[in-house]
Amino acid sequence: MALFAALGLTASPGRTASGERPVSLVAFGDSLTAGYRLPGPAAFPAVLERALQAKGRAVTVANAGVSGDTTTGGLDRLDWSVPDGTDGVILELGANDMLRGTDPAVTRKALDTIITRLKARNIPVMLAGMRSSPNLGPDYVARFDAIYPDLAKEYGLVLYPFFLAGIAGDKAYNLEDRLHPNVKGVETIVDGILPSVETFLDRVQAIGR
Repeated sequence: MALFAALGLTASPGRTASGERPVSLVAFGDSLTAGYRLPGPAAFPAVLERALQAKGRAVTVANAGVSGDTTTGGLDRLDWSVPDGTDGVILELGANDMLRGTDPAVTRKALDTIITRLKARNIPVMLAGMRSSPNLGPDYVARFDAIYPDLAKEYGLVLYPFFLAGIAGDKAYNLEDRLHPNVKGVETIVDGILPSVETFLDRVQAIGR
């Protein structure tokens, strides 16, 4: 339980006042999900949860982000980071692989394995994509950037092509390192990704009926 608590994971919530059981999502990622140097309520999962609830969606979004995590690190902790009773996972990993210059084949294999293992548990996945920095060269960029659309097409996943769309490198939306979103940056990410998450929620709820 201590590990779940550290990640912001809690037991499945009860039903809402209307009798509807909230959809239980897990945001599974790295520091971009965890909310690096931000208070918990300002982290991506919490802001997303509030935005969805404001639109009348009965949903909880647990924070299973670990700063510094790679795709292989995420794979290693997958089973205990996504507890039984999870209705869907928003998968956001790969930025640290790219920053370390990890072979895109390694990143692809780890993400593929995460998706297939969740699929085996009947847990739908939404993929939040990442893009490579141009300074890694055209070959690396081409191989890395193809990972997310390729996997989304192969497994029929809802894809948000670039998690940092609209804020990447912009000092107005990031901390001093220009890598991690500030409060305004997280809000901008949520505004951008919200329609895709709602599409994903519709799929999750259709499966549950």
